[in-house]
Amino acid sequence: MASKAQGSSFMKALVVEDTTVQRMVLSAKLRNFQCEITLAVNGKEAVDLFLEGKKFDIIFCDKDMPIMTSPEAVVKIRAMGETDVKIVGMSADDDAMEVFISAAADVFVPKPIKV
Repeated sequence: MASKAQGSSFMKALVVEDTTVQRMVLSAKLRNFQCEITLAVNGKEAVDLFLEGKKFDIIFCDKDMPIMTSPEAVVKIRAMGETDVKIVGMSADDDAMEVFISAAADVFVPKPIKV
């Protein structure tokens, strides 16, 4: 797993998910691992966080969202030079793994997520 952000005692995780219940469930699971969690409801919000200079150790992102999908956001985040952040694509879609990996995500996890 990714190393902790410099100067922080917690793993910094970004959860990019448009469904409230899914955000709550994943956040609860991440809190069990002592993660500092930031939430975004679409890919554009995730990209904007990086444009603001925010840094994360890991990103968990759902595939299909309004405004900007996660695969689109992954391409933009990687194009900013963010190569150290680990990106986990998540979806129940059959083609999602191909889409995320071709966008330069590190890992794909099918939904529902099992820890």
